[in-house]
Amino acid sequence: MFFRDCRDAGRQLAGRLEHLKGAEVVVLGLPRGGVPVAAEVAEALGASLDVCLVRKLGVPLQPELGMGAIGEGGVRVINDEVMRIEHVTPEELAEVEAREREVLQRRARHYRGGREPVGFQGRTVVVVDDGVATGSTARAACQIARARGAARIVLAVPVAPHDWTARLGGDADELVCPHTPLDFFAIGQFYADFTPTDDDEVVACLEEAVARRVSTRRTEPRHTVPEEREVDVRAGPMVLRGQLTVPEGAAGVVLFAHGSGSSRHSPRNRFVAAGLNRAGLGTLLFDLLTEEEETDRTNVFDTGLLARRLADATGWLRGQPETEGLAVGYFGASTGAAAALWAATEPGARIAAVVSRGGRPDLAGPRLPEVTAPTLLIVGGHDELVLELNRDAQSRLRCENRLAVVPGATHLFEEPGTLEKVTDLARDWFTDHMAPVPHAA
Repeated sequence: MFFRDCRDAGRQLAGRLEHLKGAEVVVLGLPRGGVPVAAEVAEALGASLDVCLVRKLGVPLQPELGMGAIGEGGVRVINDEVMRIEHVTPEELAEVEAREREVLQRRARHYRGGREPVGFQGRTVVVVDDGVATGSTARAACQIARARGAARIVLAVPVAPHDWTARLGGDADELVCPHTPLDFFAIGQFYADFTPTDDDEVVACLEEAVARRVSTRRTEPRHTVPEEREVDVRAGPMVLRGQLTVPEGAAGVVLFAHGSGSSRHSPRNRFVAAGLNRAGLGTLLFDLLTEEEETDRTNVFDTGLLARRLADATGWLRGQPETEGLAVGYFGASTGAAAALWAATEPGARIAAVVSRGGRPDLAGPRLPEVTAPTLLIVGGHDELVLELNRDAQSRLRCENRLAVVPGATHLFEEPGTLEKVTDLARDWFTDHMAPVPHAA
């Protein structure tokens, strides 16, 4: 036995998630058994708690064996291997799915009452269950969270089979599990008390979490962040697709220059952008190249071309009504960092600050001594080659600058808590250096 009960499992699991404390986190419990586990995690992290409504699709004559799962938003995950082994027909699958969808809708009304679901947009979502067996339910939950706008997904369970990461690694950005035994037969074998959780306990957990958040006055983001707006960014003769978000009363706006092979949909840059939005900064994520241009790899590494696109996009942005008069900053990742530094040296650029994440500032070459915008270089402590390139580039900068090394991080900042650290560093750098600027005559 690893756990006394679900509450004990939640407390043990929370100990492995301390790196998320203080971040903008939503904890999602999978009804029913995952909710009391999630309640302990949410309390430990000081986070919001909600349910992720997913229903397992059980094999007709063996309902404990999952052949798939369904969830809110029309998400549907099917385990083709289980269906083949158990000889389940499409008609049998449809019958089970129809029955489970009815249950899902009924529980949605019962669990939440009149409350709206907690918003996921741009936030870290921790999906919690009492354990993982086949993984179909957990997969559906992660996909639901992604579809609802989560910037980063952490799947956390108290116990799972030893090979669970191979099954679920593609559905979450981070997997956390304190116990992964070889002799795994069923989740309940690891609990001294595995009494089924009923609906009333689920409702009680959610209501307690709401009351706790109100009593401690831990409000959601202090800046109300509007929905991102799809925009057409004019860059010379080209039209580039972008996403513009400007909170009310924004202190400035940050343009994101993506690295090689990336785009405005980059989950890492979207994660950072959401953190900046919550801090009252606007963001513009856009594609520096068209789809046709991206097929030519030389364009991806053409720093001059990318810098011109960024400079043109900056001019377009300054002409938009919601960003008029706002300070402008650049956030560059990988090769995009070189483009950001290069563009910051253009005449009349008036860039308030530059932040580089795992960047290649060395590719800006002779432009480095000309940069006047305060520049922050963020590099992972285990990204040794890029760290050395950043140290060399920093020695050529003449502006206010700083090199911040994130311990334990590799190039993509995939390790627990490292991308949150990048977000905090970028937020503080931009808010410290941004102020409204006058228009050029």
